Amino acid sequence: MTAFSDLHARCAALGTRLFTVTTVDEEAGLARRLYTSHPVEYPVSGIKPMEKDGWYDHTVRGQRTFVANTPPEFAKYFFDHALIVSLGLGSCINVPVVDGGRVLGTVNLLAEAGHFTPDRLAAYEVLVAEATPALVAELRG
Repeated sequence: MTAFSDLHARCAALGTRLFTVTTVDEEAGLARRLYTSHPVEYPVSGIKPMEKDGWYDHTVRGQRTFVANTPPEFAKYFFDHALIVSLGLGSCINVPVVDGGRVLGTVNLLAEAGHFTPDRLAAYEVLVAEATPALVAELRG
């Protein structure tokens, strides 16, 4: 089992319904999906330009977890917000994977609206922190 699939299983047990991992290439200004729980809607071949917006400032520059518990909170940052909502999802978190002072990628978790309560958020952040050495190895691989 890879670091990504192991973390996916652990997050799914807490209620995550969509799970992806993306790399962050600041020099190229691109994010690339490396793992997905939904290969039809979110294939691993997905590459998108990184916008230097509030999400970027918070998650990549600030190295903090982005939390949006309703569609309006993430719609301004995610061009695919209509697809997200069509899948019955209404909340997300993006947890940065940091190594050597820089963000290598993000773990992206989505669920129904309101899912990411403070207690659940803390639990997810612990799971990602525990998995960080293995995630870093995968992201650098």
